Amino acid sequence: MTDLSHAKLGDLVEDASVFFAPAASDLVDGLIGGYLSERNRIEHLHEMITGDGFKVALSHFMQGNTSDQGRYYTMDIDRLMQLEPAIASLNASYWGKALSLTDVYECMPQKRRNEWQEQIRNPMGKKASSRRFSSETECEWEVHPLPEFEESTVRTTLNDLLNARSKFFAERVDGMFRALSGEHVTNSPAAFGKRMIVANMITSYDTIDSDRAGYLNDLRCVIAKFMGREEPQHGDTSPLLEVFRRRTGEWYEVDGGTLRMKMYKKGTCHIEVHPEMAWRLNAVLASLYPAAIPASFRTKPKATNKQHKVFGRPLPFSVISMLAGMRSEPNTPIRRDRWSEPQPPITQNPHALRFDYGVRNKAAQEEAEQVLAMIGGVRRNKNAYVWFEFEFSPRDALDEIIVSGCVPDQKSHQFYPTPESVATKVIELADIDESHTCLEPSAGVGGLADYLPKDRTRCIELSDLHCKVLEAKGFDVTQADFLTWACSTTDRFDRVVMNPPFSDGRWSAHLHAAAGLVSQDGQITAVLPAGAKNKDLLPGFELTWSRVIENAFSGTTASVVILTARRP
Repeated sequence: MTDLSHAKLGDLVEDASVFFAPAASDLVDGLIGGYLSERNRIEHLHEMITGDGFKVALSHFMQGNTSDQGRYYTMDIDRLMQLEPAIASLNASYWGKALSLTDVYECMPQKRRNEWQEQIRNPMGKKASSRRFSSETECEWEVHPLPEFEESTVRTTLNDLLNARSKFFAERVDGMFRALSGEHVTNSPAAFGKRMIVANMITSYDTIDSDRAGYLNDLRCVIAKFMGREEPQHGDTSPLLEVFRRRTGEWYEVDGGTLRMKMYKKGTCHIEVHPEMAWRLNAVLASLYPAAIPASFRTKPKATNKQHKVFGRPLPFSVISMLAGMRSEPNTPIRRDRWSEPQPPITQNPHALRFDYGVRNKAAQEEAEQVLAMIGGVRRNKNAYVWFEFEFSPRDALDEIIVSGCVPDQKSHQFYPTPESVATKVIELADIDESHTCLEPSAGVGGLADYLPKDRTRCIELSDLHCKVLEAKGFDVTQADFLTWACSTTDRFDRVVMNPPFSDGRWSAHLHAAAGLVSQDGQITAVLPAGAKNKDLLPGFELTWSRVIENAFSGTTASVVILTARRP
């Protein structure tokens, strides 16, 4: 293993220690006490059973409590009661517990994790085959035996691992670089380039290869550190790759735009790294291999690549993991077993979802519920059992969130869903009949469009995620910036219903753009800031104003008014 000093990593990040949680003061005493107690019982049982009297008695238990066929295959007692394999199994159990009591296992790069897993699976070690081992080879072991679970060994090993967490940071980068396919000329042999390819992401059983996914997870962990985020847990990348499998050949922004990925059916995963992140990754590689990384790869980029769209604040990985694990809530009668009568389902909604079973972080669940509400989910609760109902299949929208790691930021996208009370008043004033064509600019997730006739409504929306929601609801959707689209389209509409963004006076620009899209005798119905009331905003239109509605939007103190503007 290549050595990387703390000082070298410090050259890159100033103080690597701030990246990692401090080690607990002492986690060993309780483990050692439990281990010694169990070991004493194993040794006492071995000594007792291997005595002649108990050995014969035990053989009768084994013979008498097996089936007729099983009697011919009963294990020999001497073999069953071997002490060394039993102690090795105990060692494996307690080494696993020791690792789980710290964050070190999550910090390990995939290669080290594989090595520990192999040792725990093979606590007595695995000899190298005769074809691989000779007197000239360095070691006769393919997998080294686990060390005894002794206090001095445990303390030394855990301290070494905990102190090596900054070293693991660089090993993750190196492991990912070594995992790149050597068969594809796209991969640079010198450093991380603009585009990289990892092969064999799918096994012969048509499942995601967990080891290969682990290397991608390592890459995401390193980039999360660069961004100041918490790291994804081991296994969080597999749901991401499952999304790619369902949509092979398409590029997706991942983790707030720091990565772009796509997968092909044959199992190759193509990766593009944001130039800022590629430079940082190469700086880590250069600290490992100072003479091997060309200077051109270690130079900080002068400008951001415009192909990479950086989103707002990414969601915590714990929230993304909860959303990725959501299960369908049964909407047909449920039979608990073959004898009981079918029980009625808790909901008839075919698109209802619930969180997966298991221990959940309360704060993560609250944020996950906010995300589900943002994409149109309605929270239901019965006897403390929680599920969410949708009017459409939310899977595409959830996939978008799982892949990108983001939902549109309220501040940057000015996304404030129209409350039901305001929406119903707007639709009432819009006076839509069966012949009218309708337009909703900046449609969001359809807070207003839900009340419009789907077969005669066009929605304009910039956000990828919101477009997925609108499409799932069955609307005709155009993904575009409304102001840009309004300047180029020749389409005209009988009714424009809108809740434009308010910040920096953008509502005025959106209102005037909408005015150019209204047909003769057409009408605009718009939710506007209360301060716009009674102003002559659209010369040539007949303007009517509603009363001022106080605190109309959740999370804001904004007061609004509804404008009805009819073209004579």
